[in-house]
Amino acid sequence: MEIGEGTGGSGGPDGPGLRFGCASFNQDSTSLALGTKTGYKLFSLTMVDKLDCIHESAETPDVYIVERLFSSSLVVVVSISMPQRMNIYHFKKGTEICNYSYPNNILAVKLNRQRLVVCLEESIYIHNIKDMKLLKTLLNTPSNPSGLCALSINHSNSYLAYPGSATIGEIIVYDANNLHTVTLIPAHDSPVAALTFNTPATKLASASERGTVIRVFSIPEGLRLFEFRRGMKRYVNISSLSFSPDGQFLCASSNTETVHIFKLEQLGPSGGDEAATWTAYMGKMFSAASSYLPAQVSGMMSQDRAFATVHLVTSGQRNVCTLAMIQKLPRLLVATANGHLFIYNVDPLDGGECTLAHKHRLFGVDDVQGERTESQGSEFTGPAQACPSYAATAALPASGPVTATLTGYSEDGGAKKGEVIPEHEFAAGPVCLDDENEFPPLTAKGSTPDANQTAVSSVTKKLRVTAEG
Repeated sequence: MEIGEGTGGSGGPDGPGLRFGCASFNQDSTSLALGTKTGYKLFSLTMVDKLDCIHESAETPDVYIVERLFSSSLVVVVSISMPQRMNIYHFKKGTEICNYSYPNNILAVKLNRQRLVVCLEESIYIHNIKDMKLLKTLLNTPSNPSGLCALSINHSNSYLAYPGSATIGEIIVYDANNLHTVTLIPAHDSPVAALTFNTPATKLASASERGTVIRVFSIPEGLRLFEFRRGMKRYVNISSLSFSPDGQFLCASSNTETVHIFKLEQLGPSGGDEAATWTAYMGKMFSAASSYLPAQVSGMMSQDRAFATVHLVTSGQRNVCTLAMIQKLPRLLVATANGHLFIYNVDPLDGGECTLAHKHRLFGVDDVQGERTESQGSEFTGPAQACPSYAATAALPASGPVTATLTGYSEDGGAKKGEVIPEHEFAAGPVCLDDENEFPPLTAKGSTPDANQTAVSSVTKKLRVTAEG
């Protein structure tokens, strides 16, 4: 769930393909990471009318990729000045955990509690996040200039989805834990433009470059479950897809002014499972008739309109959207390329037009180039957030109680080999991570931790362009 200003090219840091500026929500949408001309910022998303900037770094300018691991202090950063190098930081300690260099520009980085995935235009690297060991290199993947890929946040399977073709809408689903291909999904006629998994990784949503139809497939089978029509009048560029935490809703944003929210509900086999409405009746009739009609016609009949919508004040700008629970209510969050975060209230029962709850300004005057567009709806607009210094950030209390030692990133080696993180940790609420115990080692293997927790430059590793496994 991220937005970048033209981060998909491979023309080099001086070409049009890479430009600073990005925004990404973390895996459970409790945090927003922002890459800017001067560095990067991290915001906490726990309140509607208040946006807390919990950290700001000016050490790495022109950031075009920044990803945070859940609510922990592990942050992955890629800068235009070194687009082939990935830096991993412990932002509260102010230390660099490690950095890796790759043969071409990094286009995307995805991570969960087990795996860290780096996507280049024609290759994908899969690391074990515990020790950053390179587990697999997928070479000669179909040309993917936008770095499109999705990694499930459910570490028990760590499914990875990426385009299986540069000319048609095929999707490859790969098991990043067991390192083998799961299925190939013929999803669309035109190339894939957006991908996302739901939280337990039982569903995968996709959209093509045409942007008119969004489809949802079962995982790992790859069967089509839902088909939603975003619109028929024009092709659009869908910039992001995101499931709600409970998997009942799917939001989609594009370069138009409209954000769509679709509801994933099947028409029940009996009338007792659904409302006795004209729409429900017609849905049954269409479903029954579809088996007698040509595939194109029946497909059109099975497509559902949006359950809820949002109309932004501007169009033509890239943005990223997500659905989250904030202050115990469902919200739609939209971060735009011009540096604003919109928070909308969503009615989970009746849908319709979502109401704007608050609008936050993310950028300061030093974060962007050129002229800025004047804010609209100023009654909802908060000031640009002042971020605390490193000393203030390091003094913040732990994000929450730790219920268990999680496999995958522990300074003392983590849990015993073969153990997995229990599924009940995903049962309710965001997962709180222990900064002291849940990261790759801050020193190279076999050495002793530095008493002052200084940055470790000796961990730098160069990756060879060879397939492993």
